[in-house]
Amino acid sequence: MVRSFSPSLTHFSVIDHPRVPVQFLILDCPTESSLPYYVAEFKQHRVTTVIRCCQPTYSAQLLVDHGIQLADLPFPDGGVPNASVLSKFLEIISKASQQGKTRFDDSDEEHDAPDDEKPTIAVHCVAGLGRAPVLVAVGLIELGCIAPLDAIDFIRQKRRGAFNKPQITYLDQYKRVLKRHARRVSPPSASSVLSWGGRMMMKFTNKSPQQTTV
Repeated sequence: MVRSFSPSLTHFSVIDHPRVPVQFLILDCPTESSLPYYVAEFKQHRVTTVIRCCQPTYSAQLLVDHGIQLADLPFPDGGVPNASVLSKFLEIISKASQQGKTRFDDSDEEHDAPDDEKPTIAVHCVAGLGRAPVLVAVGLIELGCIAPLDAIDFIRQKRRGAFNKPQITYLDQYKRVLKRHARRVSPPSASSVLSWGGRMMMKFTNKSPQQTTV
């Protein structure tokens, strides 16, 4: 007997930061047979775009039929995005952020959009533990002026086992490209107040089991 697929058994991680006008959804890779269940989840979370970081395992037609765009931004398993992938990703999140209801005035007061008004971008690789979290971390850094290690920590709270050492190093050295919120500075967080030694430990220690496919 073939086991039925249930989206409740699939690991969807909602990454919703109050400083970011876009919500992200990290997930593993759908297949042609399981895609309808993923689409139901996408509709529930108001997904406007799906970003695929791995090789295709399903047709885009069902997504298109439901008004969801698909962007193929593949890069190597366990790796980091190249300049072309990064440029296309930044274009996508920049456009999505314009659709969000969050508005920032010239003061330092934050005006957060209700969660049900934020557009959502779904990002997946194979297991949703490496390539997809890297792009989402870039999104948090770019759209929320969030410090890289704070972004890593925030995502790891939602998706345990995310990131490998090269990916953490890449993010730690990442420099923002979008300047929309350049004047805004993230408030101190648990990772930002760590000592230098503590931050280095976070960078190079991955307590979760090593993943061979991300």
